[in-house]
Amino acid sequence: MAAEYRFSFGPWNIHEGADPFGPAVRPSLEFAKKLKMYKQLGFDGVQFHDDDAVPNMEHVSPAEMQRQAKDVKKMLDDEGLVAEFVAPRLWEDPRGVDGGFTANDAKCRDWAIERLKRCNDIGNALGTRLRVLWLAREGTYIRESKNAIEAYQYLLEALNTLLRYDNQCEIAIEPKPNEPMDHAYCPTIGHAIALALKSIDPNRVGGLIETAHALLAGLDPADEMAFAMSIGKLYSVHLNDQNGLKFDQDKSFAAANLRTAYNQVRVLELGGYPETGRFIGLDVKAMRTQKFETSHKHLSNSRTIFLKLVEKVRTFPRDVEAQCIADRDYEALELAVLQHLMGG
Repeated sequence: MAAEYRFSFGPWNIHEGADPFGPAVRPSLEFAKKLKMYKQLGFDGVQFHDDDAVPNMEHVSPAEMQRQAKDVKKMLDDEGLVAEFVAPRLWEDPRGVDGGFTANDAKCRDWAIERLKRCNDIGNALGTRLRVLWLAREGTYIRESKNAIEAYQYLLEALNTLLRYDNQCEIAIEPKPNEPMDHAYCPTIGHAIALALKSIDPNRVGGLIETAHALLAGLDPADEMAFAMSIGKLYSVHLNDQNGLKFDQDKSFAAANLRTAYNQVRVLELGGYPETGRFIGLDVKAMRTQKFETSHKHLSNSRTIFLKLVEKVRTFPRDVEAQCIADRDYEALELAVLQHLMGG
């Protein structure tokens, strides 16, 4: 079963435990040692921000940037790993304070486009075609600060610029309704796919759906995934969990709502997601209370629960499901699902 799905996570998912209310509580683990943990934990893919691969990417020549990225590619090869995607980290640069692609300042927008191109070049050096756009600060704290009509046009222009720059790359837009901005552009997969379909090459633009982001929008992640899969636009997922409508928690997959997790796995199974070859990505945080020696368990736990839920989906009695649907007895179907999940 494990061989049918490929799993990935980003190096930031093994972290020091700092949050807005307190400093780091665990020592750092160097990147090379993190890579050695991937296979041990059952993962094959590495998610990258551009400066995860080339930390000083803004201050080196294109040739030096390529050299450093190729060094990382060799590290991946040596560990039997592949890069799943590369994403431009615009939100931590002062020039992205008002958004990068949607900034009111044209110079900041130009910077964001150039960084996007550099990110693309790093992705090619790492051997991945996929670029992920999490539009972190592409939004507003107050609506009057930007012309949202223009902002969406700027986003479309950024997509088209990258599609023209590299005719082989793919782009996955990762929607989120809020945080760090109060009002974010592209809050749902519907918004993301609408932009994709307006681009100059819709066949190369899709979405990445994160469990917590969908829940923060008040939506069902399984239905968001189903919508994207119905038109062939689910390029990746970030599985995690969320305990209510609060800050983005990135809890271990299924930790807060097992039924919601089951339905995400079910829709991935119904859509034949493993056959696409795309990854099951995790974006989960270790609890701040976790000790350094066990600060990777959130990753292995999430993968374990996912595979157990795959088994639950595949062993659900189809005759019972068919009969309940034929009888339009959804109360019986609900009980059957709950009993199956509880092992009854």
